[in-house]
Amino acid sequence: MTTPARVGLLFWSQTADWPALRDAAARADAAGVSGIWTWDHLMPIVGPWEGPILEGWSVLAGLAQVTARATLGLMVGANTFRNPGLTAKLVTTLDHLSGGRAILGIGGAWWEREHEAYGIDFGTGFGERLDRLDESVMLIRRLLDGERIADHAGPVYRMHEALINPLPVQARLPIMIGGTGPTKTLRTLARYGDQWNAMGRPDRLAESDAILRRRCEEVGRDHTEIERSTLVEIVIRSSRAEALAAYAERCAQLGMRYDERRPLAGSPEEIREQAQPYFDIGFRHFIAAAPAPQDLETIDRVGELIAVLNA
Repeated sequence: MTTPARVGLLFWSQTADWPALRDAAARADAAGVSGIWTWDHLMPIVGPWEGPILEGWSVLAGLAQVTARATLGLMVGANTFRNPGLTAKLVTTLDHLSGGRAILGIGGAWWEREHEAYGIDFGTGFGERLDRLDESVMLIRRLLDGERIADHAGPVYRMHEALINPLPVQARLPIMIGGTGPTKTLRTLARYGDQWNAMGRPDRLAESDAILRRRCEEVGRDHTEIERSTLVEIVIRSSRAEALAAYAERCAQLGMRYDERRPLAGSPEEIREQAQPYFDIGFRHFIAAAPAPQDLETIDRVGELIAVLNA
């Protein structure tokens, strides 16, 4: 059976205007968006680092109160920011606040500047952070599944008589792992992940997908158990020409480089054609950037697009 196509929106948290972010997310939920996401950064990653940004878990807790259908998660959480026990408690609490709609998005973390600013240990290199991620996700999965961890003395983390109570609302709260590292990230994903988020054109995604399949085979897991998602830009209008004009205007507004090859743009039917190369390699979940000020027409037409993608 083919997995239904989904479209989520990634609302940038680098804003000081909570009411606008809240209202846009509520509007997206009413329009039928599959998932609502936000960043896990302590400083803006676009534009001047001194700009305003809201904390990710707090944003999701607020959005849980003004949405009813969309899943909620970080795209993706920085493992370095928090102890895995705290992360498990945070996502479990979000699951209760949202009535069972939480997804734990997590990755190894990449921006050294924010670690330096706040005195957070960044480790000695990317490989070490991915080793930490593997240990952390293993512990989080066990806690979310209801295990009482009597004693764990790992390379990085220590736990003694640790448990999660109450457990998540969902019988298996999904863990999404972001990244395409062939040796470590994809092996952690194969062991513990339920969803995968990756970036790139279809040909690059196909290469990473082939590696994931090998990693799943190595650990004895069916790769089809892992949902594939990718970050894209989506602009919905009546035609591709109209959508690209709107996209060019937004790029100028946000100080971003315009490239007409980047977005999935046009009518829902035109976007369906552009999505086919992703479908062909098993990626049926699109997560679209939604910076402020919001593209309200795209938000309002997300449900229409999802219907066309699944027709």
